[in-house]
Amino acid sequence: MSDHPYSLQLQTLEQQLEQNRALLNDPELKDLAQQEILQLQKEKSILEQAALDFANQVTNKPINQLTSQPVNCIIEIRGGAGGDEAKLWGEELLRMYLRFAEKLKLKVEFIDDAIVKIKGHCSLGSAYQVFKFESGVHRVQRVPTTEAQGRIHTSTASVAVLPEVHPSVINIREEDLEWQFIRSGGAGGQSVNKTNSAVRLTHKPSGIMISARQERKQAQNRQIALELLRAQLWEIEEEAKQKQLGDARSAIGRQMRSEKIRTYNFPQNRLTDHRIHQSWHNLDVILEGNLETVVTAPALRAL
Repeated sequence: MSDHPYSLQLQTLEQQLEQNRALLNDPELKDLAQQEILQLQKEKSILEQAALDFANQVTNKPINQLTSQPVNCIIEIRGGAGGDEAKLWGEELLRMYLRFAEKLKLKVEFIDDAIVKIKGHCSLGSAYQVFKFESGVHRVQRVPTTEAQGRIHTSTASVAVLPEVHPSVINIREEDLEWQFIRSGGAGGQSVNKTNSAVRLTHKPSGIMISARQERKQAQNRQIALELLRAQLWEIEEEAKQKQLGDARSAIGRQMRSEKIRTYNFPQNRLTDHRIHQSWHNLDVILEGNLETVVTAPALRAL
């Protein structure tokens, strides 16, 4: 079950259960250990069900078939603290991921600004298996090109990596949707702009708004918007499940987009992953899409 996002939590809970079982022979700690065991078993049961739900959502197959199925993913990048520099940093992160996907011969579909779908299988596994640990806040420390006095600035961008979710998993009611159809702007040629092919979708219950404009046909953009909506609603459901476990344990194992995971230090040419306390001193090479040693770090893959 190492390929689902709850593996580290289950492993941690099992270790804590073993530690408390060892205390059952201690007369002074026996009662406390029994109480802790009951709580840990309850949390483990919730996690095991969540892991099973995840497997069914991603592949619509039993969990023991999860690793053999190709899984696509959606990557969304948003600029955070730092203004224009944060926006530029988000664009550089996307460029890094696209070059990495190209090296792995994974297929890329552009959905909207800073939103892409990565599809297929490669030597490292499925697209989702490759990129799933990239979710979180990526911090950059460098001297911006607009900085006249040479001072180092810190900016951030958040990355969300979501599996492509089967339509049967997330129930979306048509009456909860509000569609707008507009002409596509930007690159794509005149044939794109003559018709109202771009769509803007609002999910009224959640307030989620999604745009899709890459395809020339409106029906294709509608499909893309629904896929994005399902992925975001899936993420909301997953975060709600995590709250059942309590704030103290919810940060273990699943990387939320609000969690700082990496720092990219340009003056020191260093990338540091804060989750596994490991650094690489070839940042310039990594940013060119040479991410394999980073995403396959043994400590990271054990999460």
